[in-house]
This record gives sequence, C-alpha cells and structure tokens, in this order.
Amino acid sequence: MEIKALTSENFEAEVLKESKTVLIDFWASWCGPCRMLSPVVDQIAEERKDIKVCKVNIDEQPELAQKFDVMSIPTLLVFRDGKQVNSSVGVRPKQDILNLL
Repeated sequence: MEIKALTSENFEAEVLKESKTVLIDFWASWCGPCRMLSPVVDQIAEERKDIKVCKVNIDEQPELAQKFDVMSIPTLLVFRDGKQVNSSVGVRPKQDILNLL
C-alpha cells in the first residue's frame, strides 16, 4: 500500500476521517534511528492492507509534531476512528509495532 505524506492541510482527511486504523511515523532525514525504523514501517505498509500508513517529516511539518507533543523521533502514533489510541517512541522490532495496531 502507498505510504501517504501528511501535512497540516491533509491531516484531517487522511487520518481523522479515515475508517481504517492509521499508523503515523514521525521522522526526519537526519535521524539515524528513523532511518533504521523506516524499512520496517515500509514493510508493514506493504503487508497490511487493512491499515493506512502515513509519515510526517518533522522538519517540513513542525506544527504537526508540536500538535501531538512529539519530543523525540522516531515516534509512531496509531489512530482509530479519528482518535489516537497508541504510541511508541524509538526504534522497535516489527512485532512490537504490529502489537500497537
């Protein structure tokens, strides 16, 4: 499944009004742990057609990071029915991320 880049402009439509569970990866290009986690998130997006996977580049969308109190990256947030239901900070094994969903 395609990974959607989130912005302040498309956040409501892509996340809050989405009927599927949404996994959001907050990341930055200069972040080593983010580069380690990214292939795992990509793999989950490919394997799990029942969820929507999105990414937020915090350098390009600092207001979204601030809105969700993202203090460290990588941060993963899980939304269901427009509400945040889970989160994780730092690099995690794939199974831990799947358990968040």
